[in-house]
Amino acid sequence: MTKKELIKVFDERKVRTVWDDKEEKWYFSIVDVVAVLTDSENPQTYWRVLKNRLKKEGNETVTNCNALKLRAADGKMRMTDVADTEQLFRLIQSIPSPKAEPFKQWMAQVAAIRLEQMQDPEMSIEQAIADYKRLGYSDQWINRRIKSIEVRKELTDEWHRSGVKEGVEYATLTDIITREWSGMTTKQYKNHKGLKKESLSDNMTNVELALNMLAEASTTEISRQKNPKGFRQSAKVAQEGGSVAAAARKQLESKTGKSAISSEKASDYLLPPEEGGDD
Repeated sequence: MTKKELIKVFDERKVRTVWDDKEEKWYFSIVDVVAVLTDSENPQTYWRVLKNRLKKEGNETVTNCNALKLRAADGKMRMTDVADTEQLFRLIQSIPSPKAEPFKQWMAQVAAIRLEQMQDPEMSIEQAIADYKRLGYSDQWINRRIKSIEVRKELTDEWHRSGVKEGVEYATLTDIITREWSGMTTKQYKNHKGLKKESLSDNMTNVELALNMLAEASTTEISRQKNPKGFRQSAKVAQEGGSVAAAARKQLESKTGKSAISSEKASDYLLPPEEGGDD
């Protein structure tokens, strides 16, 4: 599952949501929805009691609900019960609340907006910009990050044309490019920054992003010229593309007298993320 965690707001209350790219559906934190609908002082207890009752009644919706790691109020990732839109519509029927119908309309609107974004890439970019601004990134960084997404898409399109398989082969080629210009594999680079599951690109400085874009854009251009077939030939091209950025990095470091590779991660210099409610 390729997931993107977002915070949506209903009636000034935060609802943690996750968009699943593969299934093309939203998942909502059930306890957050319970908090919105019931105004309970302890929505966790309310949901636990309701969940047990529905299970005893043989409710299949509860049985089929998933649990995903979402960010809690203290910033830590914890397993949280979630439901997709269809499941949540059914669960809401078991929660007496005057907010039920407005909430259903809000859910439908959230889904509709995402579908519009899928049809109109410009809307997705605008949403990404808004998300990065909310997290505290500078306009300069955001502009470069959005551009890096475009550069990456051109590269993966080229890999697809060359017969490279998605998944392991894409990841391996990415490692080759990263290692060539940074001296580290993607995993080593993330360890250097103290990252776990966070996105490496989202934690790069402006200089790191620029070098990574140069490496990926160079790989794309070289591939278009050499027209490699399959993974092995594309691996050689990836190394060549990464070496272009390696040369640029070396020249930059000779001028500045310091490493272009930073151990800093986004949380070291950005505003703390918005809290998403208790689990």
